[in-house]
Amino acid sequence: MQTMPAHAAHHDDREIETLEEFDATISARGSLAGYRVQAVDLTDRTRALLGTDTAGALFLGCAMREEAAAKIRGDGALVFPPVPGLPFDPYRGLVYSPDELFASLADGYEATPDALAYAWFQRTKADRDIYASMLRAVHDDSVSDALDELLSGARVVGVMGGHAMARGTEEYAGAARLGRELARAGFTIATGGGPGAMEAANLGAYAAPFGDEMLTESLELLGKAPYFSPSITHWASAAFEVRTRWPRGGRSVGIPTWFYGHEPPNAFASHIAKYFANATREDGLLARSNAGVVFLPGAAGTVQEIFDNATPNYYESRGEPTPMVLVNRTHWTEKLPAWPLLRSLARERSMETRIALVERIEEAPGALKRLGG
Repeated sequence: MQTMPAHAAHHDDREIETLEEFDATISARGSLAGYRVQAVDLTDRTRALLGTDTAGALFLGCAMREEAAAKIRGDGALVFPPVPGLPFDPYRGLVYSPDELFASLADGYEATPDALAYAWFQRTKADRDIYASMLRAVHDDSVSDALDELLSGARVVGVMGGHAMARGTEEYAGAARLGRELARAGFTIATGGGPGAMEAANLGAYAAPFGDEMLTESLELLGKAPYFSPSITHWASAAFEVRTRWPRGGRSVGIPTWFYGHEPPNAFASHIAKYFANATREDGLLARSNAGVVFLPGAAGTVQEIFDNATPNYYESRGEPTPMVLVNRTHWTEKLPAWPLLRSLARERSMETRIALVERIEEAPGALKRLGG
């Protein structure tokens, strides 16, 4: 069965990201000296803060009462207070959940934190404001840190493919079965976190713990809202209907970006690492796919991902080359002939034995295994 290490077992021992960790640390150690406390609401912990040594500690975006903040600063701690009026928390300690990004979906997608963050991004990007760009950078760095902690020790397979693949199609069903099979084989699925092929693979991982009929029924339900336009609300609501009917599905990761904010994240990734900077997101997604990447038919974005992945494999800049499996011969040899170029690049290098082109999506897990995934 698919595993993803439980959060917090692997992060830096000096990082505190929840109120439970805060209380446990104080009762066990009696000191917060040198600790990093990230995005924890400490409004009701004034007494604890007043009575604890916080020398050399760092408080990032923690709400607290003024007397506590003054005492901590007196101890020599650094305090970065929460930033008011933002639709996101730049200092967040954990990646997002679908429930968090889609909160208020009942009032329409425009009311959700996801949509509000995109609107803020559009507004501030146009202003070229240094303060806003700094907040975006801090946010993205916090998300990367949380993602590393989440995936520590996991065998991650990336599934890449276009957003245009509609629900209700045979291609979508195939991508979902691929996600399910890889998840059942013990891999953690990571996708670009958006609609189409990405959603299908995350759905497959979500379906992994259930009987096979669950995926069949889910695909039928989702087929009623095939695409995220014209209504993201309608599209996302169908996904939450599936999640409500079959709660506690398998875990997987989606890594989307507000750079393509017109494209919503999908609700089947249990953990969503959403970035403002697309370049950070692209590189992070591929760098973390340590057990290989499957490339389903896609357009420019997927072609870019193939070669973003091929480059470190070519130079071995991340160590041993990781498996790359391209699916659909006609697509990758005629429509967008990325395969011949990839094969020429790989010739007589150690990545040559780590690339494969297969016809059908069903062949991808076998190819991954064969290439050493």
